[in-house]
This record gives sequence, structure tokens and C-alpha cells, in this order.
Amino acid sequence: MAFTTTPLLDLAYEETGAPDGVPVVLLHGFPYDVRCYDEVAARLTGTRVLVPYLRGFGGTRFRSADTPRSGQQAALAQDLLDFLDALAIERAVVAGYDWGGRAACIAAALWPSRIRGLVSVDGYNVQHLASAAEPTRPEWERTYWYQYYFHSERGRRGLERNRDELCELLWRTWSPTWAGAASAFRASAPSLHNPDFVDVVIHSYRHRFGLAAGDPRHDELEELIAAEPPITVPTVVLEGDADGIGGPSAAEDREHFTGPYEHRVLPGVGHNAPQEAPAEFAEAVLAVLRSSA
Repeated sequence: MAFTTTPLLDLAYEETGAPDGVPVVLLHGFPYDVRCYDEVAARLTGTRVLVPYLRGFGGTRFRSADTPRSGQQAALAQDLLDFLDALAIERAVVAGYDWGGRAACIAAALWPSRIRGLVSVDGYNVQHLASAAEPTRPEWERTYWYQYYFHSERGRRGLERNRDELCELLWRTWSPTWAGAASAFRASAPSLHNPDFVDVVIHSYRHRFGLAAGDPRHDELEELIAAEPPITVPTVVLEGDADGIGGPSAAEDREHFTGPYEHRVLPGVGHNAPQEAPAEFAEAVLAVLRSSA
């Protein structure tokens, strides 16, 4: 584990591969951590692989007690840009899913000069906050129970007191065909005991529904995101057809990608695409590298 300092964070990350290779930043989601990319990173030979712990996870810490423990999408995207700046990386391929995919998509849309290419699980993974109150299909809504749970103080206390049991349940139900989900969870569970984990998670799921104010320092960035800017960089979108949360929606987002684009379906794969299908995930990263050379 290494550390770098950004304006808000002492940011923990792991680095493997060739120090002089093309930088590839792999971004995990909730409630996962960097272990989801171990097998992916091993396949990205010749590249410089960087896997940061998101705010609220693992060894990453806020530098000031006064900084709001925001989990909003703008904060995650700004953290990614700050990470690149801290390591003096001019351009990188970024790849991610869930929260990490959201940060990667926003960075690719807003700062294309810094992003060489993108791998995104589930398409244009950007929250449209203005429509957050609109319902979706009932069969999808029932899978979002944890989000509504976190809107209440009962949910906050549940996450505080039962975080391992609750998060392992999410791993298993979001990846219903992955027999190794419960055992793999044990390697990532320590990262969920970061002192800011609960605050960041609760804020994330309240902010996206308009139930909590954002950090004012990110207001301008949220306005840019609200315009749903297109992604122009070379992109491979991955979508597992056995994802236990929501439903297939990547095809509906095609209009947001105006550069080179490929959509790949992962048969029998759930929500944790890099850990369930590391060979396919790594090949998507290499495909983006080839197309952006």
C-alpha cells in the first residue's frame, strides 16, 4: 500500500506493473475495495496499474475533521482528478464499476484531455439528480431496498452495527451466480471499517435522492454533471446479465457516448464484474488501450 496527498485526502492506493507503462486506474465500488482488481491487475502486463481506495474505504483518510464526509458523485470524481494530479499523471485509462464507475464516467466526460480511455460497467453510470424522485420498474425498485434503508436513522444504525453482515448480504444478492462471493468478501471486509465509512455511505445514498445537501465546494461540479455531458473518449461498456441489482440498462445510455464505443455482455456475471470476470474485464481495458494508442 502506498499513500499520496490530495487537497482533502491522505489517499491510499496499491500500485503494480511497469512504472513506465501507460497508467491504468481501476476504481472499486460500494461495498467493495481494491481486492476486486487483484486478478485484473495481474493480466495488465506492461501497464502501470493504480488501484485507489475510495474515500471512506481502507487506508484512505480525510485530512481535516472539518471536511464534510460527502459521498456525492462530484466528490468521487474530484478525488479521481486530484489523484491523477498528485501522482503527476497527465493521461490515464480509467475503469470502474458502481461508485468507481461513476467517478470514471464523470472524469471521462468532463476532463477528456486527462482520460485516454474508459471501461465502464453498466454504461453511463452518472446520477441524474433532477429525476431522482421518479420511480422505475417495480422489479428494479425492490432491489434498491438498501438505499431506502439508508435514508432512515434505523438504516444508519444498521450499517454501523451490522456492516459485515449487511455488506456480505449485498455481495451475495448482487452476484447471485457467484459461488465465491461470501468467501471473497472476507478479504475486503476490513476496508469497510474505515472510521468514515458509515458517514460517507449514508451521505451518498441520501444526497442522490435529495435528502442531504452536498458539500458546497462541489456545487459547480454538480452543475456540470447535471448537464449530462457526453463521453468522447474510447469506451468499452461491460454489463453482467446476472446482476442482482436493478436491471439491464446500458443500451439505453448509448446516446451519451459519442466516441469509439463497444458494448459487451458478460454471461452469468453479477454486479462485481472485475472479480467475477477478471479475464474479460482486463481484455476490455486492453481493448481501450489499443483503440486509444
